[in-house]
Amino acid sequence: MIFSTRAREIFFISLITVLSVILLDRVTKLFFTHLLSLGESIPLVPNIFHFTLVHNTGIAFGLFKNQGVLFIVVPIIVIVLIVYNLYLCRDDLEISRLNILAFAMILAGAVGNLADRVVYGHVIDFIDFRVWPVFNIADSAITIGTAILLFKCIPYFAK
Repeated sequence: MIFSTRAREIFFISLITVLSVILLDRVTKLFFTHLLSLGESIPLVPNIFHFTLVHNTGIAFGLFKNQGVLFIVVPIIVIVLIVYNLYLCRDDLEISRLNILAFAMILAGAVGNLADRVVYGHVIDFIDFRVWPVFNIADSAITIGTAILLFKCIPYFAK
């Protein structure tokens, strides 16, 4: 099967984004796991920005803690749907590179946090702004990807 230039472009944008985010997520989680003890915090800007090691058994930002298998099944479904979605839009010229990037970021974040849940039984979080629950690179990728998609949808809702 010969893939179109558009299909190859979508594949490479997705692949580079997913691998980059997953690599950065893994490296930072391993770094802070070795640097800090559970609950330990290093202030960079006291009372504003810290690195704090937290084990999150909930979903984003610590919501719905200790739901176990649900937080393994749901990300797997999300991952499959995003990969399928990327496959379906492989030749769609109306899908922007920014949309592809957003979906790839969400995919990478879901994979990064799912890997933690499967291996450790919790997600490793370390970015602490003190006014927000502690989070990680994967959470950031999911949030940024979602924000991009929501921002791109505003013109459709404004009609």
